[in-house]
This record gives sequence, C-alpha cells and structure tokens, in this order.
Amino acid sequence: MSLFISSLNTGSNGNCFYIGNGNEAVLIDVGLTCKETELRMQRLNLSMNQVKAIFISHEHSDHIRGLPVIAKKYQLPVYITPSTLVCGKQQLPLHLLHEFKAYSPVQIGDLKIIAFPKKHDAVEPHSFTVSCKGTKVGVFTDIGQHCEHVIDNFKQCHAVFLEANYDDKMLDLGRYPYFLKNRIRGGNGHLSNSQALALFTSHKSANLSHLFLSHLSKDNNCPDLVQRLFNANSCGTEIIVASRLQETPVYHIVNQVTNLVSL
Repeated sequence: MSLFISSLNTGSNGNCFYIGNGNEAVLIDVGLTCKETELRMQRLNLSMNQVKAIFISHEHSDHIRGLPVIAKKYQLPVYITPSTLVCGKQQLPLHLLHEFKAYSPVQIGDLKIIAFPKKHDAVEPHSFTVSCKGTKVGVFTDIGQHCEHVIDNFKQCHAVFLEANYDDKMLDLGRYPYFLKNRIRGGNGHLSNSQALALFTSHKSANLSHLFLSHLSKDNNCPDLVQRLFNANSCGTEIIVASRLQETPVYHIVNQVTNLVSL
C-alpha cells in the first residue's frame, strides 16, 4: 500500500509532518499553532478527521508549540515519552497520553510507527518511521550525527524527511556566537549539508524515491544551494527542499517492488 505525505512546515519556527494512507494519518510533531496546522491541511485538501494520533520527537518548542490545543480539540492520542512530557511542560488530559518505547511498534489502523533514539540536545529524543504494507517513510530531523540507529532506519525507507540544517561555510562566517555554532555542530545539535549528503549517498536504498531536505536554517543555509548539491548526487531520487514558510504539496509514495509483486 502507498502513503501520502507532506511537510506542513519545517524549521526552527515550527515542524509538523503529515503521513497517511488515505484512511488514517498521523502527525509527527506539532510545532505550528492549531489554526495554522488546520489552514495548511485545508489548502492541501487533507482532513483532520483522518488524523488518528500525534507522535512527539522531543520537547523543543518548535516541535510541540501547538500540541495542547490540537490534541484537546480533536481528542487525539499523543505518543510521547514521560521525560519529554515533563521537560516540555505539557498539560494534557491523562486519557490522551500514551507512552512509546524505542523499537516497540505502535499500530494506528494500517499504519505502523516505530521510534528509534537519536543524538540531539534534548532529554529523550527520537525519530520515527511510518510504514503501511511494505511502504516506509522516515522523519529524520534534529539529529546531531548519523549514528547506527539513523543509518539502519534510513536504509529501509522509500521516502525520508532528512535534516540539512546548515552549510559549514555559512555557519563559520555567520553572525551566531561561538557557543551557539559549537552547539549546532557539536554532535548533539543538527546535521550539516555535507553530513546529510554523506548519509544519503552512502546509505540510501535503491528504493528511495523521494528525499525531503528539512529543517534548513534561516541564517546558515540556502535552499538553492542545498537543492543544487543534492540534485548533483540524486541518482534517480527526487529531491524536494521543504520550506520553513509553507507546506509542501502532498506526495504519493509507492513501494515499487511491492507494487510489481502485487501485479
């Protein structure tokens, strides 16, 4: 079965990713306000009625800003670790709270969501894969380095939202103070363009049809620069630079191998 996906927004101003199969869907992080999330989904002809759960990667505000309002309004189950809940200071009804653990699958209808640990300066950060009957999509942002968990899961995906946060030279020459530059590239911060490219070129599956470059820095990266860099190394994968200002179109992700077998 195929998946329909969109980045509703990605960047330090808010992150929210939609992944669904036409019957049910999940949101990975809700860093936009409820109103803005609804507006962007409406523009894409996506229905909040199909969203059945929210999964939270970590407690930073650009990933949880809209969580209390949207979860309460739509009575959506929220999958979050206890430590992330505490550090994020989220006030949610107990009946909406659900704990997840790394590599313990959560089933939402026909969607299977698996969390895995990553390197980031948060209390208990995770990334996620979402799969449906042989088609798998990954959300890999806010990653300080591509550890074995990231590499192993990246290899399995047919589409990935992958962080390409900063260009090394732009960060070096930019206005950020020294301590912040070190935090960004210190192994628990964010992936650079070159780190993301190394992960992509070394570990992508032959079945990776779409790569969404995500969480670009406003000050230390350039969409045109990163588009050119990855286009030159795409080897048949469609490269999309996801915006920090607007939603991407909805993309239809199909596992071509499974599709051929079924025919």
